[in-house]
Amino acid sequence: MLVQDFLQNSAERFPNKTALICDGHRLTYAEIEARANRLAHALIAHGVQRGDRVVIYMPNSVEAAIAIFAILKAAGTFVVVNPTTKRDKLIYILNNCRATALFTTDRNAPLAADLHAAVPSLQFTVLSGKRAATAAAEGETSCAFDDLLAAYPASRPACPTIDQDIACLIYTSGSTGDPKGVVEGHNNVVFASGSIIQYLENTSDDIVINVLPLSFDYGLYQLLMVFRFGGTLVLEKSFAYPAAVLRKMEAERVTGFPGVPTIFAILLQMDLSPYDLSSLRYLTNTAAALPPSHITALREKFPWATLYSMYGLTECKRTLYLPPDQLDKHPGSVGIAIPGTEVWIEDEEGNRVGPGVVGELVIRGSHVMRGYWENPEATAARYRPGPTPGERVLYSGDLFKMDEEGYLYFVARKDDIIKSRGEKVAPKEIENVLYGLEGVVEAAVIGVPDPILGQAIKAFVVLEGIELTEKDILRHCRAHLEDFMLPQYIEFRDSLPKTSSGKIKKTELR
Repeated sequence: MLVQDFLQNSAERFPNKTALICDGHRLTYAEIEARANRLAHALIAHGVQRGDRVVIYMPNSVEAAIAIFAILKAAGTFVVVNPTTKRDKLIYILNNCRATALFTTDRNAPLAADLHAAVPSLQFTVLSGKRAATAAAEGETSCAFDDLLAAYPASRPACPTIDQDIACLIYTSGSTGDPKGVVEGHNNVVFASGSIIQYLENTSDDIVINVLPLSFDYGLYQLLMVFRFGGTLVLEKSFAYPAAVLRKMEAERVTGFPGVPTIFAILLQMDLSPYDLSSLRYLTNTAAALPPSHITALREKFPWATLYSMYGLTECKRTLYLPPDQLDKHPGSVGIAIPGTEVWIEDEEGNRVGPGVVGELVIRGSHVMRGYWENPEATAARYRPGPTPGERVLYSGDLFKMDEEGYLYFVARKDDIIKSRGEKVAPKEIENVLYGLEGVVEAAVIGVPDPILGQAIKAFVVLEGIELTEKDILRHCRAHLEDFMLPQYIEFRDSLPKTSSGKIKKTELR
């Protein structure tokens, strides 16, 4: 199976079913299939060849969704870049993957002209939007999205792709340096999406809302998975206006809501009584582990819905999920390996360790991606030889521990561990305690240099609906933490910096 088969199979099974709801548009599977075919023919006619990288630099939209499948149908490799990415970083990504073509919006037409001068491999740009035709006419290397749809046939183009070919590159945030492109083969995406669909028990009756950017693999896989199981995707640009999203969920009778901790923190502060969300079947969380206090609060707020606490990283998509019937028995755990995969914990000497011992999580399975695009050194550091000849397993860079029943608990990123007073301190443990204090909606803990302690512990706290002092925070921490884990510094802020995927950006706090 290939990734474009997700759309093609559903178009054959449910041609007249609404597949995508976005920006006031409602498109059926047959309509999306036809448009993706037309656009694929256009890409081939403009010189896109097997394996060529095509970048999509636009917000969540109908055009972005169609472009993803059109690029695959043209035997290309799609690369979705967050539309908030700045010029220099965008140029770096375009040059790094040697992009052949670029999809973007008409408002970026001046930038597109600039990019062609800075990116030798870039042959043409496809513009979407109300002014796309006008803007394209003014540029030598631009064409309008709708004009391409009108000029080419809706028949399915011949495609030489096999499942060993590359489906997409997903660039990591690059918080510690230049972004790296994670290489995802068609076989990787097919396996990962199938495993997740299996444990979420998705069916064609599911209606999923996605407020996460398609450049974030968690957001991208909502589109891919829904089109695979033949459901309906409600695609929003963001969660910037929560009330509007909730009204949309009510109107469309949404059954699935994927979120991240920052989104759920907002929901927990809201009065949800004006909205009928009774259609909601499940909520999922990943990107960062939910604090146990938030899990409890979410279950109280959505008692009729099933909550899936999960863990993953771009280098292998999804890794762990906590079966919902284990939430009470294993609070704070992010679960067990997803179906069809295997995980274990290793110490610094490479020995597998048992329950209660902290070590690095190692991941084995067909969801382990190919490595980093043309970066053999970084690939070799994370993707190492596995137990069978020719196999590679992923070293996550994250520290975990396991309980007696094999359920896994995130401790910290290896490079986030704070060494204070000779002790190793996991920021997540302190953050969970802070989240347990009423009024704390965001919390982050880092280590700062200290001539005596080595590193001092600093906590950043965002409050809502309540006033707390530094003494209140420390009193709460003393009741729940050992002395060496108490913050030496506490800073109150109105908000914390975040990545495009909603993770708190500790690099900026440092």
